[in-house]
Amino acid sequence: MSFASRAKKEIGRILPQKECCRRAECFGMVLFTHVFSLKPGSYVSENSEVVHRMAQFLGEVCGVMCEIKTNMRRGGSSVLTVPGDDQRARLLDTFGYTGREVNLRLNRAVLENECCTQAFIRGAFLSCGTVTDPQKDYHLEFAAFYRKLAGDLAALLREAEPLSLQINQTERKGSQVIYLKNSEEIADLLTYMGAPTASMELMQQKMRKQVRNDINRKANFETANLDKTMSASARQVAAFQQLLKKVSPETLPDDLREVLQLRLSEPEMSLRAMGERLSLTRSGVNHRLRRLMELAEKAGKEEKA
Repeated sequence: MSFASRAKKEIGRILPQKECCRRAECFGMVLFTHVFSLKPGSYVSENSEVVHRMAQFLGEVCGVMCEIKTNMRRGGSSVLTVPGDDQRARLLDTFGYTGREVNLRLNRAVLENECCTQAFIRGAFLSCGTVTDPQKDYHLEFAAFYRKLAGDLAALLREAEPLSLQINQTERKGSQVIYLKNSEEIADLLTYMGAPTASMELMQQKMRKQVRNDINRKANFETANLDKTMSASARQVAAFQQLLKKVSPETLPDDLREVLQLRLSEPEMSLRAMGERLSLTRSGVNHRLRRLMELAEKAGKEEKA
């Protein structure tokens, strides 16, 4: 079962106790579908639980009898229709519409209380919303057929308390899409709609990603430092080998000779490890290595001269 299906299943367990909320949720479920019209239309979904919930609410709230069929050509999707002009007219009238509106807009009079706003958004998500698996991306969206109706839903989401959502709107394949990309806002909205388990799963997945990213960053940093150390060490070893062709180790000061010998014998050793071996600070080792490099460079110039 997909993450979106699990979220909708969790939301679907909520049974509004207030009549106003049942009406608002039914309104949210049907408003964004082709069923909400005087003309024959259908609602198609792979989620049969959502389809049957819509049919149940339409029967209880609007007194409308729906037909549900299975479309095997579409992978066994459930198809809901409202047969009969009189039933479709009754459905629209329940929510204050005639079916002859020039622009379909949200009738806020149906949302009597704040609890009704929550129920309406829950219904809208069940019928026209989806959320991406947080393992892949953070994305929650609602799709609507009409630009102004999508704008009304976006405005309602922005106003919903105690949420504070940054809603985006775009067009995709002729449909209006309003969406969220912020993981915390998506988690808050899932909780608001009645899916706290899905919300927690999203935040846990985010924490896992952050831990993995932190580990990767640390590993990359350490790898880069190791590469830098090995590169510097390779240059030093090559220079010191050339230096020893021109001078005897015994002619070097004791402090430089012990650093040179350790670098040649342990080329992969870090400055810190060298300092611990020689009872020096990291900067002390680095200073002596620089003096040796200067000697090697000077010897090389003398040879060329």
